[in-house]
Amino acid sequence: MKAGVVHAREDLRYEEIETPKAGPGKVLVKVKYTGICGSDVPRVNGDACHFFPNVLGHEFSGTVAEIGEGVTSLKKGDRIAGVPLVPCMKCEDCQKGDYSLCKHYSFIGSREYGSFAEYVVVPEKNAVKFDESVSFEKGAFFEPATVALHGLRRLDYRGGKNVAILGGGTIGLLTAQWARIFGAKQVVVFDILDERLELAKRLGATSGINSAKEGFMDEAMAVTEGRGFDYVYETAGNTITMKMAFKLAANKAGVCFIGTPTRDLSFTVDEWENINRKEFTLTGSWMSYSAPFPGDEWKLVAHYFATGDLKFDDSFIFKKVPLSEIADAFEMYKTPGMVKGKILIDSEK
Repeated sequence: MKAGVVHAREDLRYEEIETPKAGPGKVLVKVKYTGICGSDVPRVNGDACHFFPNVLGHEFSGTVAEIGEGVTSLKKGDRIAGVPLVPCMKCEDCQKGDYSLCKHYSFIGSREYGSFAEYVVVPEKNAVKFDESVSFEKGAFFEPATVALHGLRRLDYRGGKNVAILGGGTIGLLTAQWARIFGAKQVVVFDILDERLELAKRLGATSGINSAKEGFMDEAMAVTEGRGFDYVYETAGNTITMKMAFKLAANKAGVCFIGTPTRDLSFTVDEWENINRKEFTLTGSWMSYSAPFPGDEWKLVAHYFATGDLKFDDSFIFKKVPLSEIADAFEMYKTPGMVKGKILIDSEK
C-alpha cells in the first residue's frame, strides 16, 4: 500500500510499504480521511516523533476492509471512526476507567503505525461505527469532537447556566455546541476574529465577544449581570485566554483548561487570588475516554452527528490534500497563519 512515511525530521515520503493484516481481535480499515492534528506537526517538522520510520495519523475515518479472528461487533463495509488510544487495561488508572491517564499505553499514529496510509489496523474496540448519513469528513472529526465533550464533562456540568468558551477554533466551537446540546442558558464564545464569532453564532452560540477590542470585559460581565460565568472552558492554550478565564469566572464557578499551552505561564498574585476569593474549581482535560472503553464520548458524537444536533461547517476544513502530496501539506505549517482550519489527507487519492 501507499503511505506517508516519516524517516527523519522534515523527511516525509510518499512510498510503498507492506499492507498490514487484521490479526486476532483486530480489523483492517480502508482509510478515507485523516485530519492533521496539531500534535502531528512537530512530529514531522520538529523532533517529537517517537521512532523512524513511522506512519503518523490518528484522526481518521474509513471502512472495515477485513476482520480478524474473534471480531463480532464489526463487519466488512462498516463505516468507522478511528479511536487512537490503546490503553494497557491493566494499570490502576485503566482499572478505574481513566484510560487517558494510562502510563503504559500505545497510540495509533505515533507509537504504532497510523492512518496517513491507504490502510491501518486497529483493535476492534478502536473502531466506532457511524451511520451512513454521517459523512467521512465528519468521521475524521470524531476525535476532536470527543476531546471537546470530555472537556465539558471534566466539570460538574449542569444545564441552565452561563458558559464562556475561550477560543473560536475547532475545539472551541465543538465545546460550545456540546454546552448548548446539554442545556446551557447562554453560551458566549470569545475570540479575536469576528468571522469566527459569526461562525460560532451560526453553530448555536448565544453570542460572540471579540476579546481584542477595548472594553470587552465590561461587555462580557454585562451578559451575566456582573456575576461572571458559571462554567469557563479555555480551548486555545494561550497565555492571555488562560488568565482571562480567572477573571470571567463567577463565584463558585468551574474552570477547565482544554487547550494545551505552548509556553511557560505565570500569574500575578492578584490574578491567582481569584481562585481564593471566588472559590472556583480549576481542572484540566486530557484526551477523550471513559468506561466502558472508548467511552460515552464516542457514542454521543456518533449519535449527535447523525441527528444533526452537533453541527459541522465546511469552514472547519482548510483544505483536502491527496495522500500523494502529504509532504506539501506539512510544508504549509511552516508559514505562520497560513493554515486556517483542519487539513484532511485523502487516502484514496
